[in-house]
Amino acid sequence: MPELPEVETVRRGLAELLPGRRVVRATVFASPKSFPNAPGQVEQFLYGAGVTAVRRRAKVLLIELDSGYTLVTHLKMTGQLVFRATSNQPVTRDGATPASSRQRDVEVDRVAEPAALKTDFAGGHPSDSLIGELPDRSTRVQLEFADGSRLFFNDQRKFGWLQLVPTAEVPDMPFMQKVGPEPLDPQTTAAQFVQRIRRRNGSLIKPAFLDQSVIAGVGNIYADEALWAARIHPETRVREVTDAQLNTLFTELKKVLQLSIDQGGSTDKNYVDAEGRRGNYLRFAHVFRRQGQACHRHPDQEIIKTKVGGRGTHTCPVCQCPPERTAIIDNLTKN
Repeated sequence: MPELPEVETVRRGLAELLPGRRVVRATVFASPKSFPNAPGQVEQFLYGAGVTAVRRRAKVLLIELDSGYTLVTHLKMTGQLVFRATSNQPVTRDGATPASSRQRDVEVDRVAEPAALKTDFAGGHPSDSLIGELPDRSTRVQLEFADGSRLFFNDQRKFGWLQLVPTAEVPDMPFMQKVGPEPLDPQTTAAQFVQRIRRRNGSLIKPAFLDQSVIAGVGNIYADEALWAARIHPETRVREVTDAQLNTLFTELKKVLQLSIDQGGSTDKNYVDAEGRRGNYLRFAHVFRRQGQACHRHPDQEIIKTKVGGRGTHTCPVCQCPPERTAIIDNLTKN
């Protein structure tokens, strides 16, 4: 599953390309689950609508339209969004090329389109579909714009989707109602984070940290990195972590996420950035996928990998003292 930095890098790339383009057609290939929208709704609110913005909430992309609707887009594990400005002919619902009258309309729109926007972009799960001829067998949805450019939604495992929702109702979607605040929003404070994670005082800190209702967009990579930076063992119960430690955890999380965004996301096998380039974050990682390597704080200690809450977890035995060892040290200090 992509994490916040990976989705954000895709959003930033598409935000430079899609606004101002007008949708003229949507083609669904073999998987209606990927595009669960009524034909009448599509005709009325998608066709002819112009893209006004590309936003993100947690791990979800929001392609906003001037029709008052939004394409709520979840890439899930293997989703891709590939924008093609010039290559490949667009197709109709039956696979044929558009009629000549339609082609004349497209040519007129192309003349008016700024040359700077004529760029191909791709982001998501790395596979040949990012650079190959489209549509291909992984293509689930194709959006065709008035200038002849296209946006392809590819998804090998068919878990992702594009849902057309009234923009005013997006905050009321069940997922949006449950998801926590954005960690990089200036209005999100450490005090809010502490208050929310305290609701899970009996839980281990890592599963609580990964709970999207606590804080939005955090996944396995950045949970491990932030916990290491805050010197908290992932199996510590939330109630055993002080408010000061939780404040530090929130601060370190923001640093880790921002660094990853600056580096175009992680080089994890599942995601690349909006230009089809793998992110560089894991070059700077301290623990994730560094098992057997020296800790950056304690060169004589190796990073170990265990499982916490069913997730692969990377820690330094010295930086992140296990809970039982901490309890022993506390008792010795008291005595």
